[in-house]
Amino acid sequence: MDSKVRGIRGAITAKDNTVPSIREAVTELLQGITTHNNLNPQDIVSVVFTVTQDLDAVFPAAIARELPTWKDVPLLDVQQMHVPGSLVLCIRVLIYINTDQPPGEIKHLYLREAEKLRPDLSNCFQNG
Repeated sequence: MDSKVRGIRGAITAKDNTVPSIREAVTELLQGITTHNNLNPQDIVSVVFTVTQDLDAVFPAAIARELPTWKDVPLLDVQQMHVPGSLVLCIRVLIYINTDQPPGEIKHLYLREAEKLRPDLSNCFQNG
């Protein structure tokens, strides 16, 4: 099968707007996506992080660059559009990868309060 560019989506909420809290959330999210998709960072084309307007203590991309195998991955941070009443303290990610997996085999990951964004996907990976 030929390799295609596919996207892996994910989201997590931080406990608060601090560097340690955001670091913990980003690390948990990226490690979870990597594990559940058996992802090799060399297959990553690029990554886009979005954060809600209440998260500005640190860039998620800066945290991702601290991970040894992610230092050469092209990363971008943007602010999520604000919609009144939407989820707060939320970090979202879209990881573009080269893969031969069909779209239905890609495992998207929504953790903590972000499970509310995609309840159809949130129960797939209980406890890990």
